[in-house]
Amino acid sequence: MSLKITDWAIEDRPREKLIQKGTASLSDAELLAILISSGTKEKSAVDLGRELLGIVNNNLNSLGKLTIADLRKLHGIGPARAVTIAAALELGRRRKLSEVPDVPQIKCSKDVADIFQPLLSDLLHEEFWILFLNRSNKVINRMKLSQGGISGTVTDVRIVMKTAIEYLASGIIVCHNHPSGNLNPSESDTKITQKIKEAGNLMDIQLLDHLIISDKDYYSFADNGLL
Repeated sequence: MSLKITDWAIEDRPREKLIQKGTASLSDAELLAILISSGTKEKSAVDLGRELLGIVNNNLNSLGKLTIADLRKLHGIGPARAVTIAAALELGRRRKLSEVPDVPQIKCSKDVADIFQPLLSDLLHEEFWILFLNRSNKVINRMKLSQGGISGTVTDVRIVMKTAIEYLASGIIVCHNHPSGNLNPSESDTKITQKIKEAGNLMDIQLLDHLIISDKDYYSFADNGLL
């Protein structure tokens, strides 16, 4: 039987350890333990944290993708604790997003990936985004065009062009994610890329790239000679 946290030496308790030694001194399970109050007399919060990490093979990226329902499947984690964990993970995702440096000028596909990875890598559904650029390839603005399900999203080329004209953009880069992790472009990905490219040619707005984002990597149409 595991000791409850209140039975531990004060300096070994996660909250006290964090205060005395800083956040870096805590393990992933101990950090989760601070969010989780012990659900049973038989388990400590750290035990629950370890079990939760075990579900995702100790992968914090996978942990960030768990839903409230997924979290509640673990005995000892009720609605309140599940919401607390989900909120903490979302704050972490937003911090990662806020840390992405502003890219005044797009010079390569990685510059685009650095913008969109924090936005799209953890999502369980597809989203389609657009970057609008001036003649120097400096970013004017970005916009989420559509949001779909696990396997696809709807893209309206007319809205892409209309918005690009409103921003007086000279170039655009489109980006969407594949929640499955498969970076290979689908037939529909290739078709919509061609449609946007052709529409842009008519409007003198160049489609510079189309990126597909996964949780670990990205695929660039331009880098692969498909534009």
